[in-house]
Amino acid sequence: MARGDLRGACQARAVVTEPKGAGLAATLRRIERAAGALATASVVRMDETLPWFRALPADQRSWVMLVAQAGVRSLVQWLRDGGGRADSTQEVSDEVFATAPQALARSISLQHTVALIKVTIDVVEEQVPELAADGEEQQLREVVLRFSREIAFAAARAYARAAETRGAWDARLQALLVDALLRGDSSDVLASRAAALGWADAPPVAVAVGRSPGGEVAAVLHTVYRLARRIRVGVIGGVHGDRLVVVLGGAADPLAAAEKLLPAFGEGPVVVGPSVLSLDEATESARSALAGYRAAPAWPAAPRPVPASELLPERALAGDAEARRRLRQDFYATLVRAGGELLETLDAFFAAGGVLESAARALFVHPNTVRYRLRRIADVTGLSPLAPREAFALQVALTVGRLDPVPPTAPPGAGGRAEVR
Repeated sequence: MARGDLRGACQARAVVTEPKGAGLAATLRRIERAAGALATASVVRMDETLPWFRALPADQRSWVMLVAQAGVRSLVQWLRDGGGRADSTQEVSDEVFATAPQALARSISLQHTVALIKVTIDVVEEQVPELAADGEEQQLREVVLRFSREIAFAAARAYARAAETRGAWDARLQALLVDALLRGDSSDVLASRAAALGWADAPPVAVAVGRSPGGEVAAVLHTVYRLARRIRVGVIGGVHGDRLVVVLGGAADPLAAAEKLLPAFGEGPVVVGPSVLSLDEATESARSALAGYRAAPAWPAAPRPVPASELLPERALAGDAEARRRLRQDFYATLVRAGGELLETLDAFFAAGGVLESAARALFVHPNTVRYRLRRIADVTGLSPLAPREAFALQVALTVGRLDPVPPTAPPGAGGRAEVR
């Protein structure tokens, strides 16, 4: 925009209301006449100096033009209301950004908005000699400086409101997604809600459940996301009653990742479900984690966090059908198939209170034979009868297996579940 054009615009006739003690009556009339020219010159400068602005779609560039025009009008109104005085506390109205749709805040970052404001202020400052009446140049420069500060604060407030609204909506979506996981909704429901949140679904996926620390849900989830960003793990969180449920994605070791997230949980156990390949299958992990969380008080010395698979005995005693199935099929049925008096030796070992020599006398074998059989039991089941915690799991597995020795048929679709070990 040529200076001559601005000078001509300033010379056009107009009638305005006198400002409240601003001392810039003549200058104010000139600025009002040149408002359109200033906005156009600002957009031209943005196009020349900001490469990312040139790449914006036409509709977004037109929105920026509207905001620039509203900014100049806001300067005029601000001066009328007395904002130009050095002792004024008059704020710039946030309505300056209401001329553009809220989508603009999602496509143009706050950093870019500051750059746009700076360009507009630079254009106005360059035109001070043409805009200011005689003797008011320095006063106008000071006014523009104060106005640039106020408009920056107004932009920050607008972005803060947009972020709060978006954050509240995202929190609601995440709560719905976690609720769908706990209910076992269809994969289509999970996929659509996860897509709305931008979930990358990086494998493996696991669910952690613990007590919520209490307080505002937004503050609780903010802590979860902050910690997750530090370890570069994708998370979806939700607070259900007094429980905090966190879906972990892309963590090579979900248990180690959950340990890094412990500050986000309240006191008490934190249980991590089994890893699965995708969010579609995370219902299995969520169910195991919830069942483990309910049963965890029965094991006061449990590590924190603890895998749900290590709570199988407590889960079975609490009535978890999946835990009973795992104990029966993975341990009792395995010992039955292995044969070789392993079950008999295990019974004698438990009856003797874990004393090898007493078990050997009851079986009429050498103690070394008992040791050999116990090692075989550890090999085929993965649990050692010589470790107190693992011996307890084996005892519960024997009890469950004998109460219901016939393995039940697998539930529909169970064969399609994939677990990452």
